[in-house]
Amino acid sequence: MDKMASGWINGFVGVLIFSGSLPATRAAVSGFDPIFLTGARATIAALLGLALLIAFREKRPDKADLISLVVTALGVVVGFPLLTALALRHVTSAHSIVFIGLLPLATAIFAVWRGGERVRPLFWLFSCLGSLLVVGFALTQNVSASLVGDLLMFTAIVVCGLGYAEGAKLSRRLGGWQVICWALVISLPVMLPLTLFVMPGEWQGISGPAWFGLFYVSLFSMLIGFIFWYRGLAQGGIAAVGQLQLLQPFFGLVLAATLLGEHVGWPMILATVGVIACVVGAKRFAR
Repeated sequence: MDKMASGWINGFVGVLIFSGSLPATRAAVSGFDPIFLTGARATIAALLGLALLIAFREKRPDKADLISLVVTALGVVVGFPLLTALALRHVTSAHSIVFIGLLPLATAIFAVWRGGERVRPLFWLFSCLGSLLVVGFALTQNVSASLVGDLLMFTAIVVCGLGYAEGAKLSRRLGGWQVICWALVISLPVMLPLTLFVMPGEWQGISGPAWFGLFYVSLFSMLIGFIFWYRGLAQGGIAAVGQLQLLQPFFGLVLAATLLGEHVGWPMILATVGVIACVVGAKRFAR
């Protein structure tokens, strides 16, 4: 198998894993506080990542890479998990998945800012249309019940896009799985004490789905998914393999409907398709 094909396969597996993140988070916050969930998933993944780094005797990153690793950690280890966990107390996972359609675009925007890439004017046209479509869809919903959740999800997409762009840039030097492992390890001195401080006083009343959600986001969403994802980006190219993120809303909607029994109406489906179409158009004129 050549490097390009391997990159697409790894990237596809990563997207499949990430597609279960929001439904799993939705299940987890039914039994755990969002702050504890954020700290626990990062702590568990960081300990596993540290074990991998030690087992493979990976050298420490250079001092020049520390700032980018901190930015990556703030985006994908702390920011996105915490903001989505808070958002999913106000909106359903199916509703939040519509925003994931903007994630490839957010990543591209930060790639332009942080990586100095040039894009054509039509790129920004499609990006604005996609953003307006998401805002318009959100306004058609029950604003009093979901406005806070929508704002949290939008902020989560912004910080995640920044974390993806920084991580993708670092993966060219440090390697794919090494980036997420080091980002997790850097966050451990903060996330471990936080987890212990906000730990639940009682564990008996926590449901099975909540435990499964914690297990999934800790092992798969926070570590294994990134191993495949960053490896795919490194092998197949960030711009090319990054297109696979466009499939994530579809997979997530299917999971939300089948596993959580959430209603996925035609307006939500059409909004997701529209967002993806805008992101595809933006990607086409990205260079």
